Amino acid sequence: METPNLLELFSLEKLFLVLKKLLLQVKNKGDSMQLSEQEIVRRENLQKIRDLGIDPYPAEEFVVTAKARDIKEQFDPEQDPPRVVSVAGRIMSMRGKGKVLFGELQDASGRIQLYIKRDLICPDEDKTLYTEVIAKLLDLGDYIGVKGEVFQTKMGETTVRVKEFKLLSKSLRPLPIVKKDAEGKIHDAFTDPEQRYRMRYVDLTVNPEVKDIFITRSRIISAMRRFFDAKGWLEVETPVLQPIHGGAAARPFITHHNTLDMPLYLRIANELYLKKLIVGGFEGVYEIGKMFRNEGMDRTHNPEFTSMEIYVAYKDYNWMMTMVEECLSYITKEVTGGNEVEYEGKMINFAGPYRRLSMSESILEYTGIDISDMDEEALRKVCDDLGIHVDNTMGKGKLIDEIFGEKVEANLIQPTYITDYPIEMTPLAKKHRSKEGLVERFELFVNGKEIANAYSELNDPIDQRQRFEDQLALANRGDEEAMVLDEDFLKSIEYGMPPTSGLGIGIDRLTMILTNQHSIQEVLFFPQMKAK
Repeated sequence: METPNLLELFSLEKLFLVLKKLLLQVKNKGDSMQLSEQEIVRRENLQKIRDLGIDPYPAEEFVVTAKARDIKEQFDPEQDPPRVVSVAGRIMSMRGKGKVLFGELQDASGRIQLYIKRDLICPDEDKTLYTEVIAKLLDLGDYIGVKGEVFQTKMGETTVRVKEFKLLSKSLRPLPIVKKDAEGKIHDAFTDPEQRYRMRYVDLTVNPEVKDIFITRSRIISAMRRFFDAKGWLEVETPVLQPIHGGAAARPFITHHNTLDMPLYLRIANELYLKKLIVGGFEGVYEIGKMFRNEGMDRTHNPEFTSMEIYVAYKDYNWMMTMVEECLSYITKEVTGGNEVEYEGKMINFAGPYRRLSMSESILEYTGIDISDMDEEALRKVCDDLGIHVDNTMGKGKLIDEIFGEKVEANLIQPTYITDYPIEMTPLAKKHRSKEGLVERFELFVNGKEIANAYSELNDPIDQRQRFEDQLALANRGDEEAMVLDEDFLKSIEYGMPPTSGLGIGIDRLTMILTNQHSIQEVLFFPQMKAK
């Protein structure tokens, strides 16, 4: 057999590489994944790293002693010897050639520059780690850990002079690289909302400012807990899967429990369970958790949302209005440093007291129509005259709510309490102590959207049963949001429930306002999306 010449060997090697790429593509087709050229190269780099005897996904702990932001903020040019730090994160850029490279590492706090010199990383004869791994096989997005001295370059950039290097996790997909030019203009930005929401993990990596929204969200919830805990109220948990979808007027999600062979509903509210705890002797309970409503989606509605509900015995809705002002004033100060926040170009002031208007007063103010003594037929005519679409399933309460929603809500920019709702709208609220046909309820509106809802809670079991039966009549007319009759809740308050005030606050909407975000999807890590 003749020995192949150099040209033939070169051709065979080239053919081998092509076949290797094709085999890799075929291998991954089983996972329904068509690999890009970059993904193929990264997988080849992964294998080469393994071939060098390096584990690209090591199990042992990497001890981090400093964060990027702290390294910059605490740098002391006079410190002798220089500060030694261990820092870990993603490689977000790499430049240079030969024996010296400059990289940029990003951790949860920000970015720090790395100075990587061959002879510092590999002081002995073996330079493989630098020449083969760092210089050739390291990709943007890889997680690494480094240890070294902090110094300042001639350009004034705080930098870590790397003396120890460890690959912590190989990235197999390329990140979108967002770049800034000399004039500060951003190029190749990862801004498409659908991509950002579907791949929030990428969004958080390449758009670090998005993290600030969720850090603020966490601080809002923490501040709310501190406020309630300081009052002595107890945080509790109630069932998410419920046999009856009670506590609010909304369409539920339904599922089936196989062992019990019965339907269950994802909760639309936790109100009835929390009030049972008041019956049981707790004088103040609250819960922060997920609610689920099988309804439409828009910039302020998501089928899965976070709500806080609190119930305090021996209080009424007037007391609750004052408490809400104190709570929101406390939260905004804790989170933003003051009571004024900018939202959609308007300055919103959360320092109390807030303006108070009854529902009928608000409709009169913004339409000139007094609906306080109108029956259902008259309200239908008002809706017709105002061009508001209604249907036959809507009772008196729904008609008033439609008028309010169409003609009043958008005008309520500064925090405003709308009080004293029609009894038909609120089956769980106590009848107004002095106004016939109304209940003691308020909603808090900010920038045209409701962010809180509260009652003097109905604790008369006879009246409560009648209200539930009225809801059944609405359901029979076709109202899919009408409440169902909950016999166990009725039984509980027949044992006696003290006078109580209850409140619900939408955490997502409050976060939108305090972070100046215009879509609820921006304040949810993983909003619901239509399947591709």
